[in-house]
Amino acid sequence: MPAVSKGDGMRGLAVFISDIRNCKSKEAEIKRINKELANIRSKFKGDKALDGYSKKKYVCKLLFIFLLGHDIDFGHMEAVNLLSSNKYTEKQIGYLFISVLVNSNSDLIRLINNAIKNDLASRNPTFMNLALHCIANVGSREMAEAFAADVPRILVAGDTMDSVKQSAALCLLRLNRTSPDLVPMGEWTARVVHLLNDQHLGVVTAATSLITTLAQKNPDDFKTSVSLAVARLSRIVTSASTDLQDYTYYFVAAPWLSVKLLRLLQCYPPPEDAAIRGRLTECLETILNKAQEPPKSKKVQHSNAKNAVLFEAISLIIHHDSEPTLLVRACNQLGQFLQHRETNLRYLALESMCTLASSEFSHEAVKTHIETVINALKTERDVSVRQRAVDLLYAMCDRSNAKQIVAEMLSYLETADYSIREEIVLKVAILAEKYAVDYTWYVDTILNLIRIAGDYVSEEVWYRVIQIVINRDDVQGYAAKTVFEALQAPACHENLVKVGGYILGEFGNLIAGDPRSSPLVQFNLLHSKFHLCSVPTRALLLSAYIKFINLFPEVKGTIQEVLRSDSQLRNADVELQQRAVEYLRLSCVASTDILATVLEEMPPFPERESSILAKLKRKKGPGTVPDIEENRKERNANVNGGPNHTSATSNAKASPPSFVGDLLAPAPPPTNRPRPVSSASFLQNPLTPLPPQAYAIPLAASAGTFYQVAAPAAASSTDLLGLGSSTSLNSTPPAAAPPTAASLLVDVFSENSPPVSAPAHIAVPATAAPAADDNFSSITTKSFHVAESILADVQEPTDKFVCKNNGVLYENQLLQIGLKSEYRQNLGRMYVFFGNKTSTQFLNFASNVVCQDTLASQLNVHLKPVDPTVDGGAQLQQIINIECVSDFVEAPVLNIQFRYGGTLQNIAVKLPITLNKFFQPTEMMSQDFFQRWKQLSAPQQEVQKIFKAKHSMDTEVTKAKIIGFGVALLDGVDPNPSNFVGAGVIHTKTTQVGCLLRLEPNMQAQMYRLTLRTSRDTVSQRLCDLLSDQF
Repeated sequence: MPAVSKGDGMRGLAVFISDIRNCKSKEAEIKRINKELANIRSKFKGDKALDGYSKKKYVCKLLFIFLLGHDIDFGHMEAVNLLSSNKYTEKQIGYLFISVLVNSNSDLIRLINNAIKNDLASRNPTFMNLALHCIANVGSREMAEAFAADVPRILVAGDTMDSVKQSAALCLLRLNRTSPDLVPMGEWTARVVHLLNDQHLGVVTAATSLITTLAQKNPDDFKTSVSLAVARLSRIVTSASTDLQDYTYYFVAAPWLSVKLLRLLQCYPPPEDAAIRGRLTECLETILNKAQEPPKSKKVQHSNAKNAVLFEAISLIIHHDSEPTLLVRACNQLGQFLQHRETNLRYLALESMCTLASSEFSHEAVKTHIETVINALKTERDVSVRQRAVDLLYAMCDRSNAKQIVAEMLSYLETADYSIREEIVLKVAILAEKYAVDYTWYVDTILNLIRIAGDYVSEEVWYRVIQIVINRDDVQGYAAKTVFEALQAPACHENLVKVGGYILGEFGNLIAGDPRSSPLVQFNLLHSKFHLCSVPTRALLLSAYIKFINLFPEVKGTIQEVLRSDSQLRNADVELQQRAVEYLRLSCVASTDILATVLEEMPPFPERESSILAKLKRKKGPGTVPDIEENRKERNANVNGGPNHTSATSNAKASPPSFVGDLLAPAPPPTNRPRPVSSASFLQNPLTPLPPQAYAIPLAASAGTFYQVAAPAAASSTDLLGLGSSTSLNSTPPAAAPPTAASLLVDVFSENSPPVSAPAHIAVPATAAPAADDNFSSITTKSFHVAESILADVQEPTDKFVCKNNGVLYENQLLQIGLKSEYRQNLGRMYVFFGNKTSTQFLNFASNVVCQDTLASQLNVHLKPVDPTVDGGAQLQQIINIECVSDFVEAPVLNIQFRYGGTLQNIAVKLPITLNKFFQPTEMMSQDFFQRWKQLSAPQQEVQKIFKAKHSMDTEVTKAKIIGFGVALLDGVDPNPSNFVGAGVIHTKTTQVGCLLRLEPNMQAQMYRLTLRTSRDTVSQRLCDLLSDQF
């Protein structure tokens, strides 16, 4: 770069800067700046033409004033004129001003682009570098369009100087990040990859950065870079520090290039070619060997450069996960850093060992450092290092050391920093459940957890222990005894009271034989905590009291007196008052048999992913919590205690599960538990009195009805949207809990997975959240200014929401959108929940609904405004009011826009609003049905469709789907009992459309014939299309 002569010192600029610094007040500074601006403006507008030096000086002053925070609205043209100068210093100032002040939408862009093109074509390396730097600094889409073809050409040209190649590679990298669609690399790929063989290491370093970014998006196109990267890395690590003098940093040869090459290799699996693979292994072994050598310098720069290469090499070894020797050596090397005096090295070693712990080859090597990690947990002064130690203990845990690690975590929990207590609680709960060979130990651990850190025990933890106790008969008596003893402490945390109330209400009879825990003693113990608890906990205790009346008739009078007291019947809280009134009335009027049916034991919960693990993943961020058992292949059974190892005290009917896919595998089915009665009574006429056993449905078959203690909006603590978690699409319902008609009525599409049930205390919808690709809508996600942008069209809606009104509508790594909806006649209300799955705020959050074409006149949709900010991990609710004006076919589109990390995100989702949502079921007798059927006999009023069954032809499932569609299912109307008949009325603002349907299944041919008759032909066709897709 040319040297700046003494004449370019710009004395006038120096004097101006000195005057600004000498100002005594802000007013004086502004006065001096205004004076200078007036002087510059007069110079630019004067008749006398300014020379290049004067233009440069005044443009520099404007740039300095802008950097002080003042707006500059002139001088841009003078800066552009400087670009045509042949003097380096003048051209440099012009490019600097443009890079900082010129907007990408400026009218001067065309002039600037012309000047840049002239400099790129000049073949003057200094001018070319200035032009490339300007393109990269501005990085606008207009510049990408103008120079996307020129920059790659300069990069691969044989006569381009090395310094220009460096600038071109970095400029291309910048354009690829801002406008990836405008930088076609197809024809340049091979020649860009070949830059890895360039003699100039600066060019290789810049090219490696570019290739790494491109390979992350299109790995197949840059696969040939692997062999070249390995060859270049080999030459670097085997060279002496004197061979690469210009690129040796404190006796470490080209550390930055080595790190970039190792990072590039992490974009690909281990090389298939044996020679290349062997050469790479030699490189990695050499790096590990050099780490063992005594340092060549005592300066921190030497150790930093050396360790940077070492840790990147270890990351590559972990990524490949194929060389046991290297993995073990890497683990041993990291183990030496665990006691290093440098805090950063201890932190990085713990972080890397967390990943190593998930490898089948290095897990045992990691476990040998357990004592060192535990010591770090107790003695480390830096809280971030202690947090990584907790992560490593969690990652290295298996059946052989689970009790030791859980005990150490519990011990540390008493003195742990408040910022990490909740995370430790979640991890202890997960490990205790995952590796519980004896479930009595699990119950003890969770109760101890609540005792030590009750304030940090989230609802997911005690929900989960309830699920496990209910699903395992062998631990119920022990759990009842243990919580009874724990509740006798003078001060109990409220979470312990919740667990105690639930378990004693369900299984208190198992310990009632002991005089020390008689029914009256149990009740008095629970009631002594009542006045100290919050409203939700009091509601749960009232539910436990009514359960006591069923379990222990001898305490009925005592409990009725409590329910009858003014503090309950006249409670200011409507939930407590309603429970007290209803439970008191139930205990007085219901017979013993009805009471036993209504208050029977809760049925087992269908198995699902642990909500504790889901919460931990949300807390740590997507992708940061590895599934230990999924990433770690099955190791020797003897090492982990064996998958069938059971405790001598365990009475389990089956061996503890090996938690491979789910944290809690299906428990053995209880043999003494009453099952929920069939919900066939739901299909009866609502005005017809139901048989006594039907009253068991809302209380016993639904976990969320009887024990529900919070409003639905409060259920978000379990799931980000309170909509449950989806189970595996390949899983099957556990044999212990076959789906009943009740579950089918809730979610008729869960053919491959059981309905997700939360513990009875969680107010969540009963439907499982579907996987993202099974949702109602396809989506468009546009992410501007990032290379990872996704672009997809909003497609036609699928049929997942036709027969249900709630679920997860859309989900990606940033956002989860769920909905609950309700309809009455021609009106509907939809609650849309936006869940922020990240730890970063969503800013400028806004949404609107678009009804295209004729839909705007057929459907009125109104949104209530929402807060423009969504905190990390938080949920936002928006209400959408809907009015059906006339029958319609298309669905409205919900557009969501927000900023995440400075990037604008746009998502478009089709709302599941279909015509059948405005059905009102109509009960009809057989004679009335056929009379109406004959009246609708015109050809245009009937639509008939014969189609192949896409799902199993199950009678109960078919009934549930028809009811979910919105019509009344009419029994005994069709002469053929295997046929299904329904009736309903579509309500719109302008008219009402009666509808009759008949579905005829042919089991042998696996076919259906669907016939619909309505008073409007367009309605018949639309309803036929919607319903036929469900079978």
